[in-house]
Amino acid sequence: MSESVTRVVRDGGAVGSSMPGLIYLALDDLYAARFSAASDAAAELVELSEKTGYPLWAQVGHYAAAMAAAERGDLDESIEHCERIWDWSGPRRVQRLVKCAHFARARGALGVADFETAYRHAVEVCAPGEVARFNPEAVWAAPDLIEAAVRTGRIDEARAHAEAFRSAGLEHISSRLALISGLCIAMASEPDEVVRIHEETLTIPGLEQWPFEVGRVHLAYGEVLRRQGRARDARRQLDAARKLFADIGARTWENRANTELRATGMSRAQSGSELTPRELEVARLAASGLSNPQIAERLFLSPRTVSSHLYRVFPNSESPRGQRFVMRSTPGRYRLRSMEPTGAQRVGYRDLVEEDPRLSVG
Repeated sequence: MSESVTRVVRDGGAVGSSMPGLIYLALDDLYAARFSAASDAAAELVELSEKTGYPLWAQVGHYAAAMAAAERGDLDESIEHCERIWDWSGPRRVQRLVKCAHFARARGALGVADFETAYRHAVEVCAPGEVARFNPEAVWAAPDLIEAAVRTGRIDEARAHAEAFRSAGLEHISSRLALISGLCIAMASEPDEVVRIHEETLTIPGLEQWPFEVGRVHLAYGEVLRRQGRARDARRQLDAARKLFADIGARTWENRANTELRATGMSRAQSGSELTPRELEVARLAASGLSNPQIAERLFLSPRTVSSHLYRVFPNSESPRGQRFVMRSTPGRYRLRSMEPTGAQRVGYRDLVEEDPRLSVG
C-alpha cells in the first residue's frame, strides 16, 4: 500500500492528491517506527504545503516530524516542531493539533525519564480517566499518561485512566491497540497481576509490525521483574527492549533499557551500551567542570539536550555535579562506577578522563 501511495505522490501531478498521500506516508512510517522515512515525508509535506499555501497540512507535517524526533531522542528538533504547531494552531483554536504537539512533548520527555514534564503534557492531550471520542491522540497517548502518572506518584489517576481505556474495548480493533491496551492495564495493575498481563500481551498476533510498542512492553515488564528481584528474567526482557529500540533508532528509549539493565547488575560493557561522539564531548566538558548551561553554550545545544546526554553518560545521577562517575575505557566501550564526593573529586576524575585521548580535557 505504501508503495502505491508513493507512486501517486510522485507521479500523480495533482497537488491535492500529493499532500494527503504525503500525510499517509509520514504517519504510516511513524507508526511502523520507520522514523527517518517519517521525517523525510514530513519535511516534504511541510515544504509542499507552505509552497502551495496549505498551512494547515504543514502542521500535520510538523506533528509527524515532532513525533519521529521525539522517539529518536532528538528533543531540540521535536520541541521546535511542537512550538511551530502551537504558534500556528493555538491562535486559530485548532485544538487537535495543539494536542498533537503536547503528545509529542510527552513522548520525548518519557524517553529521557522526565516523568513530571511528560505528565504535564500528557494531561493536555486527555484528562485522566477519560478517553474522549473524536480524539485519536488520547488513544495513542494513553500509555504515556499512565506511565508518567505512576512514576510521579499519581496512582489513582493512572488506574482511572487504565480503567477508562479497558472499558473502551479498543483492543479488539487492531494488534497495535491491543498492545497499547495491555501496556496501559499492566502499568496500573497490582504487582501479582502485572506479570500475567505482560505475558499475555506479548502473545498478541501481529505484534511484530509495531516494534516501538513491543519494546515498551518489554521495558515495562523488565522494570517490574527487576523490582521483584528477578534479575535474570528482567535481563531477558530488558535486553529484548534494548535491541528493539536500537534497531529502530529510538536512542533515548534504548538508553532507558540500558540503565535498567545496569541496575540488574549488568555492566555497561555487558549491556552493549556505547557512547556516541557527541556524548563523549559532553562528558569531556562535564569532566572539566563546566555546568550544563556552559556546555550547552560551548556546543550550541540547549541545556535540555545536554541533560539528555548526561543522563546516558551518568545514569542514576541527577547531575554530573552531584554524584560523579568514573569512566574507564575498554575496547570501544565504557564502564561506570560511583565515586564518593570529595574535595579532590574533580581533579581525580579529570586525571582519569585524560587517560583516554577521546575524553581529554586539556
